[in-house]
Amino acid sequence: MQNIPSGVARLTHFGLIRAQGDDAAKFLHNQLTHDFSLLGLSEARLAGFCNPKGRMQASFIGFKLSATDIVLVCSQDLLAATLKRLKMFVLRAKVVLSDASDAFAVYGLTGSAVQDAIAGRATSPSSVWAKATFDDVTMISLYPADGVARALWIAPAGAAAPSGATLSTELWAWGEVRSGIATVTQAIFEAFVPQMLNYESVGGVNFKKGCYPGQEVVARSQFRGTLKRRAYLAHADQPIQAGDEVFAPGDDQPCGTVAQAAAAPAGGCDAIVSMQISAFEAGGVRLRAPNGPELALSAPPYPLLADI
Repeated sequence: MQNIPSGVARLTHFGLIRAQGDDAAKFLHNQLTHDFSLLGLSEARLAGFCNPKGRMQASFIGFKLSATDIVLVCSQDLLAATLKRLKMFVLRAKVVLSDASDAFAVYGLTGSAVQDAIAGRATSPSSVWAKATFDDVTMISLYPADGVARALWIAPAGAAAPSGATLSTELWAWGEVRSGIATVTQAIFEAFVPQMLNYESVGGVNFKKGCYPGQEVVARSQFRGTLKRRAYLAHADQPIQAGDEVFAPGDDQPCGTVAQAAAAPAGGCDAIVSMQISAFEAGGVRLRAPNGPELALSAPPYPLLADI
């Protein structure tokens, strides 16, 4: 397996939503799957935005610029619709929501570029979802890809880019897949409850917080042992796209759906596939049809939280 090289990629497929006001944290706390009321200035949050049936309409990496100023990084193709939906719930809350994509630039850092970015700094993100701020820059540590460090670098528009070799967006996308952390895009809008993408195992769901849209469904899936799908890694020699269905041999009903995919530098495609646990354990899963190309499956690159 080839590892993702070190470098810096400009990530224009991400957009940013900004929540500003005295009730910004409380408002997001009541809408998303993670706790934003207790979000500190030295940490970030992975979180989902669900419909009443618990299906994810968007996913975010959220962080505070200040106690009353929160930024949510999400897929650009869902930003406008997501912002519109969030605004429907504002009512009397003291919060202003806006599209801040033009106000910031987002970069992805890998390998030695991560270490170079924090060298000599007084603070640095020391663990996954940790956040550091320096020179108006926010840096967030992400899950690694095959052991290679990764981070987001969010800076004001027009600021100097972080130093490092140029990394293609294709290689960044491949690293995203290899990390096992899927981002919700239009192709999988309302396709999964958070646990189907392993969000409860990677810091994306807080089961102790109060209610949010879909909370009862998400909690029931966890506490009643009804979870039957998980996200796994897959490889095929054929092109793979988010939204593609996968099938167990001889069964014309799909057993799963591709959540995210990217071309692998050594050939073929790698993907994150949400599928029935039983189908993963049986193996022989096929892409797009019961007699389609066979997928090489592997477990996610992090431990899964046991059903409660």
